[in-house]
Amino acid sequence: MTYPIRLSLLLLVSLLAASAAWAHNVSPEDIALIAGRSGFDFWLYAWLGAKHMVTGYDHILFLLGVIFYLTGLRSVALYVTLFAVGHSLTLVFGVLNGINVNPYIIDGIIGLSVAYKAFDNLGGFDSVLGWTPNDRWATFIFGLFHGLGLATKLQDLGLSEDGLLPNLLSFNVGVEAGQLIALTVLLAVLIFWRRVDSKEYFGAPFNFILLGCGFALASWQLMHLVI
Repeated sequence: MTYPIRLSLLLLVSLLAASAAWAHNVSPEDIALIAGRSGFDFWLYAWLGAKHMVTGYDHILFLLGVIFYLTGLRSVALYVTLFAVGHSLTLVFGVLNGINVNPYIIDGIIGLSVAYKAFDNLGGFDSVLGWTPNDRWATFIFGLFHGLGLATKLQDLGLSEDGLLPNLLSFNVGVEAGQLIALTVLLAVLIFWRRVDSKEYFGAPFNFILLGCGFALASWQLMHLVI
């Protein structure tokens, strides 16, 4: 097993292991921070948003798949913006309107979004179907699902109506800051890999691993619906 592939495995296993306790779950510590609070608190909600994104391995794996074969910063910025707009819309709209979907279903879909992007990176759609879905629309639509997952879990915090909208916007600012931090690390790793070996050499094994992780995440969530 070559060094890039070993590094790919290590990265993905580390992301899953380090974040397994968090995912989209709301920790008791976060609930305690919010309990009994009312009014606008920018720094608290921005911190929670950044923490949620950085420790949300499903978000990180999807973004990793999205930027994996992108080479220019303009392309990275475009796709990340599409994803951010999508999840921002459903995050704010979902919480303000009390839209609370089954967390296992939405997290299962988010897991499938990881598998989808890995399959797309492997050229699976073109090989199997003879056509490839529009990358931009797919990134935006999956961003909507990711935001709905955030909205569902955020409501578990028992948010006060006092200052709800500005607190939601603060949370979203934190999410975007956390996303920027995660992307900076991921881009640095990808640049390093491309210097070590060609992306054609380690790209397929890495995306097969990513595909397996996506299906594993989806299966783990969806099996809760039948047990």
